[in-house]
Amino acid sequence: MVTNYAAIAVLLISFAVLVFLRFPVAYAVAMSSIICLMYQGLPLSTVSQQMVKGISSFSLMAVPFFITMGVLMGTGGISEKLIDLADACVGWMTGGMAMVNIVASYFFGGISGSAAADTASLGSILIPMMVDQGYDDDFSTAVTITSSCEGLLVPPSHNMVIYAMSAGGISVGSLFLAGYVPGALLAGSLMVGSYIISKKRKYPKGDKFNLKNLGKQFIKSFWALAAVIIVVIGVVGGWFTATESAAVAVIYSLIVSVYIYRGLNWKGVWKALEQCVDTLAIVLILIATSSIFGYCLTILHVPELAANAIIGVTDNPVLIALLLNLILLVLGCIMDMAPIILIATPILLPIATSIGIDPVQFGIIIVLNCGIGLLTPPVGAVLFIGSAVGKVKMERVVKATLPFYVCMIATLLLITFFPEVSLALPRLFGYGG
Repeated sequence: MVTNYAAIAVLLISFAVLVFLRFPVAYAVAMSSIICLMYQGLPLSTVSQQMVKGISSFSLMAVPFFITMGVLMGTGGISEKLIDLADACVGWMTGGMAMVNIVASYFFGGISGSAAADTASLGSILIPMMVDQGYDDDFSTAVTITSSCEGLLVPPSHNMVIYAMSAGGISVGSLFLAGYVPGALLAGSLMVGSYIISKKRKYPKGDKFNLKNLGKQFIKSFWALAAVIIVVIGVVGGWFTATESAAVAVIYSLIVSVYIYRGLNWKGVWKALEQCVDTLAIVLILIATSSIFGYCLTILHVPELAANAIIGVTDNPVLIALLLNLILLVLGCIMDMAPIILIATPILLPIATSIGIDPVQFGIIIVLNCGIGLLTPPVGAVLFIGSAVGKVKMERVVKATLPFYVCMIATLLLITFFPEVSLALPRLFGYGG
């Protein structure tokens, strides 16, 4: 294997410089790839070929549908209903509104699949509500942004579809099933952290638990929760492909939002579709440009070099797993979620599988790592959104989030070292060994 170290340096250094200069990641990826190709004297027609190849994937068609479903349901009047359902479930606990925030994010995440949408939608309702009831504004914002990451794990998550494509065609159904328990585990760990802080600060409890009210709120929320059932059961049961189930879910979401909950009129639908196009354009540009970057990494043998470098540091599987998590966490501090998945998966997945980590399990690991990255400066998108929605300075939000980082890291370690957390459900339904 002949390795062109100079070309690797040109690729990585130019990318780092462009990111440091605040270029959008998609453009930084594309420009550094072009510079690398020019340095090697390769034809620039490769750029267009790889971009087209990157987005010419049938499984990728599910992404725009899932994004559209999330936007329609997120703007269709379901936030309040899910909050009421969460309140009926856990509002009676110490720090009840914090618990409601976390559980509502679990429900809403299964519809939006987006931490940013969760923070913007639920945060605009719950943060003022929590502050009015005596909760500190920085604590309320920290609970909102950290619990929003549950939506990245709970299906349907378009980021899991992107990972499945990047990993070489892993079953989307298995990834969907794999996310439920880790998502619930993350919610549980955040609830423990919230309970401890709420007990210490003497935050209030909600009304006593009422089974009748729980049943009433479940009935009101049923139409929203049914969208997730359609997607997951349709894919797992083999009735639909991921793309087909997503398309069906879009039609269902449109009917529910316009005719059942009446949170959208047809004018609002067109505005929601405009938002979908904006989001989708960003995602597809990232996928297309990351394909060029991935091509450069492949022809320069960077995955093999990375594997050899990590194994050269240690051959201990535990230390290698910790090192993989550390790499992903560092990347999360400087890059957004989609480009990390697209660029890091081809490099790190072979290393993960070499120490016995299942590809489906690694998908959950990389998604949660990226979720934590969304909350870390300097480019944590959800951190900025939460700060803006809660009208709290980012420095205070980061400080208030520190205990919850511990909860999230603990969940990440459990997912990393206990495979059954991710793999039990997929195996139960016949996926994997």
